[in-house]
Amino acid sequence: MNAIHRLGIGLAALGRPAYINVGRADALPPDRSVAHMREATWDVLDAAYAAGIRWVDTARSYGRAEEFLGGWLTAQGPPDVTVSSKWGYTYVGEWKTDAPVHEVKEHSLDRYQAQYEETRALLDGYLSVYQVHSLTEESPLFQDVRLQAALAEAAADGIRVGFSTSGPGQADTIRRAVALEVSGQRLFSTVQSTWNVLETSAGEALREAHDAGLHVLLKEVLANGRLATRPPAAMRTVAVKNLVQPDALALASALSRPWADTVLIGAVSPEQLVANLAAAEVSLDEGDLDVLAGMSVAPGIYWAERSALPWT
Repeated sequence: MNAIHRLGIGLAALGRPAYINVGRADALPPDRSVAHMREATWDVLDAAYAAGIRWVDTARSYGRAEEFLGGWLTAQGPPDVTVSSKWGYTYVGEWKTDAPVHEVKEHSLDRYQAQYEETRALLDGYLSVYQVHSLTEESPLFQDVRLQAALAEAAADGIRVGFSTSGPGQADTIRRAVALEVSGQRLFSTVQSTWNVLETSAGEALREAHDAGLHVLLKEVLANGRLATRPPAAMRTVAVKNLVQPDALALASALSRPWADTVLIGAVSPEQLVANLAAAEVSLDEGDLDVLAGMSVAPGIYWAERSALPWT
């Protein structure tokens, strides 16, 4: 498959005025009004579609991202776009960059049912994949048979049901979720997890999920912008050798994983997108991959640093 067709666009940094991505602020409109953020979202979606990208990922908690995407889909009418969204978090930031709390998590049957209806209303028939947002081993979903049955009902209606993961326990969560069955049928058919050259701990579990038939999506491949704006020295060296910038190198590393079906890009402007797309032309050799493999850090350290990133 052409590398471009393995890339998707994630709207986490475009659907709300504040997010934790480093290097995002300068690429966004100075006035982060709803109208300007909608325009920025449409500009990125236009550029991504023109480049050949056909997967768009969003979530109920990404501010007004589903609304922005739904408007773009209605206006453009693309026949071949796969849309994935997520439920489980609610956006409560009230369109403020300095909100004390931006999102609230709840994995309950009531939350799922309410958000599923909201998502379907906004995406108007385009929804293909609906995922549990940031599933962890502690999630009540694993014990809630009524919630599991509701998800299985959506799957029976043709929605691909999946889950995303975050945190240092991703690998254990992935394995447990892949094994979850309802009435003898595997519940989940997609998994979206954080993987980048700093945080590789979910890699083997994701390979197992891919081999079991799940569609694997990788998120936060640029480590929330850190690998683009302040990459380790070794990464800069490999990037120079391959005649690309560190952001493209980070994405190329993810694309080099044969079990990664879709690699999500979090660009917030067409210019960032073009820079990211250089990844599709990179072919990393064993020496490059060995250097990048040496950059991974302990999951606890990685996630502690991520949790310290400010919402701006």
